[in-house]
Amino acid sequence: MISVVLRAKNEAFWMDRCLTALRNQRVPGIDVVLVDNESTDDTVAIADAHGVTIRRISREDFSYGRALNIGIDAARHDVVALLSSHCVPIDELWADYLLAHLGPDGDPLVCGVYGRQEPMPDTSAIDRRDLWTTFRDERVRQRQDYFFHNANSGIRKTIWRDEPFDEVIRGVEDREWGKRMIRLGHEIVYEPHLRVYHQHGIHQGRDEGRAKRVAEVIDYIRTSAP
Repeated sequence: MISVVLRAKNEAFWMDRCLTALRNQRVPGIDVVLVDNESTDDTVAIADAHGVTIRRISREDFSYGRALNIGIDAARHDVVALLSSHCVPIDELWADYLLAHLGPDGDPLVCGVYGRQEPMPDTSAIDRRDLWTTFRDERVRQRQDYFFHNANSGIRKTIWRDEPFDEVIRGVEDREWGKRMIRLGHEIVYEPHLRVYHQHGIHQGRDEGRAKRVAEVIDYIRTSAP
């Protein structure tokens, strides 16, 4: 079975779409945990109506890695999907592909899998370009490249217990975790059939402030111990 961890702050516009897509998966009984960061809209109410387990993190305590760790700790199953609340699985096979790689019949060397992100009709040209050029059509098994993307990914909780996400760095916690996993001898799989819609893409247009923060963290990861 599968657990899904959602991080959210004011995602009411997308929450019902995301949770409905999860409910429509062929894999039954998906356990969903929402980690909410002081939403002021109907995010929590919508999640509660869907029977989601809700955990909260304050603005003062928030980091991307800490929010994930709180959600994974509450997850019931070993296969844990990490999904942005504004990402919507495209079809009912999304969970099947997670299980194929991370379930009991999957390769134990694989610590995580991440999937394709596709633009919405109203996604900006810049974000469409970035999504289409980043997420390709070919499955890739990564033994050196530690790129990993938690907007649409899955990990094994048994591995996470010893190697949780970094709670200090200001984002790109997925790539930092991927580097640690590769260093420990694990492998990461990019699965193009693990598909979600993602309206704003992975670089958020031309947000210079976000770009500066992310670049600083990536520089830290690149220059940290191999």
